[in-house]
Amino acid sequence: MPPTPEEDELLDGPIPGLTSAENDLFLKGDVAFNDEIFTPQTGLGPIFVANSCGSCHPGDGKGHPFTTLTRFGQTDSTGNKFLAMGGPQLQNRAIPGYMPETIPSGASSSKILPPANTGLGFLDAVTDAAIIAMSDPNDTDADGISGVPNWVNVPAYCQLRAGAISNGGKYIGRFGKKGAAYDLLQQTANAYNQDMGINSIFEPIDTYSKQEVDPEVSNATIHNVVFYLKTLKAPLQRNKEDVNVKAGKNLFISIGCNKCHKEELVTGHSNISVLSYKTFYPYTDLLLHDMGNALNDNYTEGNAKTSEWKTPALWGLGLSKNSQGGNYFLMHDGRAHSIDEAIKLHGGEAEQIKLNYQNLSDMDKQKLIQFLESL
Repeated sequence: MPPTPEEDELLDGPIPGLTSAENDLFLKGDVAFNDEIFTPQTGLGPIFVANSCGSCHPGDGKGHPFTTLTRFGQTDSTGNKFLAMGGPQLQNRAIPGYMPETIPSGASSSKILPPANTGLGFLDAVTDAAIIAMSDPNDTDADGISGVPNWVNVPAYCQLRAGAISNGGKYIGRFGKKGAAYDLLQQTANAYNQDMGINSIFEPIDTYSKQEVDPEVSNATIHNVVFYLKTLKAPLQRNKEDVNVKAGKNLFISIGCNKCHKEELVTGHSNISVLSYKTFYPYTDLLLHDMGNALNDNYTEGNAKTSEWKTPALWGLGLSKNSQGGNYFLMHDGRAHSIDEAIKLHGGEAEQIKLNYQNLSDMDKQKLIQFLESL
């Protein structure tokens, strides 16, 4: 038998310290997320993208281009003009007897690679005040970085966080590539509905008929999956005492990567005690940043501009290949096949930081990449 993998080589697994009852909920959510395969007899489709949660997030890691989602139909904050024609998501597969969707003429679209799932409960528990404190919409410090939250409409079924801050009736989204989902309940209910054609009491409109239908997944299952996602452990850094890893971290800071990829965040109150008031190290600010023309897909969600993307958490980056067939597929659509290539695709607010990276010696670049691969 192969040896048991070290804990820091795995992305899945619960946060240490859960109670017996919480571990039971975690396991129930784990089964629903990773083991339940939907069929037409159990509600799949009739049009869909995937037939299980785990098929897009193997080992709770990043997805592969084969499982890439396609969103279409919105170019600004005024809303999606193609909702009646299948938007916002393309269901590119169908059960027998049905035809999959195609992108309507005139609709802009963007490829979205499924993200890793680990540590989401910590990100969920960061307060709105902490996110706003990191934002700098007017670039008051003149460093070229002007991150902003994505202010989104919150579905009625979502419960606002303690201390939630409103902006004209909208609240800070923090999940998805542009932060368009308010919380993990919205993210999960939308995934069942848009990815698998599975309707719930939260998202009852069938993606094919556009009619309200009876739930095809129970409230308990949805909540178990949400709990599972909230209590997946944070990725563990490897080789942190290695001299090159330490040097790479110093380079990461010195060239300005940490201006957006914030190393340390702190949670607020959570009804899951192991998530309350904890310091953690995700390397993100949960804010939108203008990434320049190269990453402008002319598609957006919420109040984000078409060239704005939420800073992705870098923790777990070095394990991405494990769920991607042994190769890197990075950036929002997987277009980058190495960390070096991903850095060089940065533009807009990150243009100067990219130039700082390109001006490093080859040896220093390797140290920086070695640090990133340790996360």
